[in-house]
Amino acid sequence: MTRITVKTNKKDEVVDITNKIAVLLLEQERQDGLCTIFVAHTTCCITTADLDPGTDLDFLDFLRKIEPKLTYRHPHDPKHAPDHILSSIIGPSVTVPFENKHLILGDWQRIILIELDGPRERKLIVSFL
Repeated sequence: MTRITVKTNKKDEVVDITNKIAVLLLEQERQDGLCTIFVAHTTCCITTADLDPGTDLDFLDFLRKIEPKLTYRHPHDPKHAPDHILSSIIGPSVTVPFENKHLILGDWQRIILIELDGPRERKLIVSFL
């Protein structure tokens, strides 16, 4: 297991972490297997996406548009409840296969961290199996 930190700069932000993961993979002994990236937080999430110019903002706009305007009961901070819910819907981890120390991703596919309550420093745990 390897731990890395990703610093975010905005309240809502998409951060491409593909290259960080690819560099870590090159340092591993395994040639082939699975890479799991887990974010140890409840107001950000991990997934894969196409990151053509502007699609990061489209992604964030879409997430905020599907967020219903409710009276949230989160005892810590009700304004921050949607951040927890959106994060849970997408999830805290993604698993990507690798072969010959290269991530197997689609042509436009990138591994992204989605920040929903930044700016912050986010802790990620990366495992190669």
